[in-house]
Amino acid sequence: MSHDRDQEMVIDEEAVIDELVVEQFQGELLHGAPVSGSAEQRCVHPGRDSYADVVAILRAEGFWMCSDLLCVDYLGYGAPRNLPVGIDAERFEVVVNLLDPTARERIRVRVQVPESDPQVDTISDLHPGMINPEREGYDMFGIFFAGNPDPSRILMPDDWEGHPLRKDYDLGRIPVQFKAPPSAR
Repeated sequence: MSHDRDQEMVIDEEAVIDELVVEQFQGELLHGAPVSGSAEQRCVHPGRDSYADVVAILRAEGFWMCSDLLCVDYLGYGAPRNLPVGIDAERFEVVVNLLDPTARERIRVRVQVPESDPQVDTISDLHPGMINPEREGYDMFGIFFAGNPDPSRILMPDDWEGHPLRKDYDLGRIPVQFKAPPSAR
């Protein structure tokens, strides 16, 4: 069997598993938010207005460890995004991974963020370790986290214009010299 054929089988297997996971959670609500699945993991999809409240409830239920917060720009992305019925795909998405160490469970929170108003509430009051990932989300994608105690840039200079990880950001070019130029002999 060729490598390409093996790759196709793996992709087909993953697609079948994702379809089964979607069917497993279809129609389920968790704290008023629709649930989907991805790689056998529950994903809850609250609206921007209920995002921080859902994270607070999940924390009270044992999901007190926030392992990651990241932002995604889906500009030009054509593949299905595995969103439950009733959730409209937006250009940006904030993804938070929460863990319940006692029950050994994981849940993903996915919030759709529109390009016209890229803003969500902070969860840094619940998870202080998320102050800097939220700052990075603002710096790189332009998603503002309302209520973050330090909303300044973290990676780029303060006077930098734009957000470099947006898909429509002009790449430009900065010349970099890695070694000394050859000397004239």
